[in-house]
Amino acid sequence: MTNDTDRIAPLREFVQAMTRLVERTDDEVALLAGARPLLARLVADDAWLPGECARPDPQFYRQYLLHCDPLERFCVVSFVWGPGQATPVHDHTVWGLVGMMRGAERCRRYERGADGTVRPAGEEQVLEPGGIEAVSPAVGDIHTVANALEDRPSVSIHVYGANIGAVRRHVFDAATGAVKDFVSGYSGTMVPNLWDRSATVRASIA
Repeated sequence: MTNDTDRIAPLREFVQAMTRLVERTDDEVALLAGARPLLARLVADDAWLPGECARPDPQFYRQYLLHCDPLERFCVVSFVWGPGQATPVHDHTVWGLVGMMRGAERCRRYERGADGTVRPAGEEQVLEPGGIEAVSPAVGDIHTVANALEDRPSVSIHVYGANIGAVRRHVFDAATGAVKDFVSGYSGTMVPNLWDRSATVRASIA
C-alpha cells in the first residue's frame, strides 16, 4: 500500500508510543489510561489516514489493519461504516479503545445476565469526532456499534490489546442469548508502510 510518508507520521508516532507503553506494563488499567491521550491525539487530525483504509463497502462495514505489534500486544485498526451499517451484539475479550475520527457512531452497551441472555445497559451513546470509548472484560465488553449518519460514511480508529482480527470472540442473539463464536479477520490484505522515511532523510541532505 502506497503512502505519503510525511503525512502518515502521526500513525508512526502513535505506534512508537504504544510500543513503549506495552513494554512498560501489561496492566489493563494502566494501558487504557496511557493509550487514551495517545489515541485522542491521533484522531484529532484525519489527514494521515490513507484513502485505501477509509473506503466503505456498499453492504458491510469494513475494518482495515493499520498496524500490528510483532508480538501481538496491540493492533491499530480503522473501522469504516457506510450509511445504515451496524454490528451485531458482540464482545472483544481484550481491552480496547475506540476513537471517533469522521462522522459519528451510535454505541449501545449490553450486559449478560445469569440466565445467559443479554440486555441493554444504560442509554445509547453517540460518539462524536474526538470522542473516546473504552471496552474490555473489566469495564464492559459487550456492545453494538452503528453509523449515526444516514447520508455518509463514518470512520473510527481502534486500538486493541491483541491482534483483534485473529481473536476468537462472540456474537450474541439479543432475544435468546444464544452465543456464536466468530473471528473477524480484516478487510484488506496490506497495511500502510509506516517506515519508509527516505524522502525526509533525502531532504535533509545538503
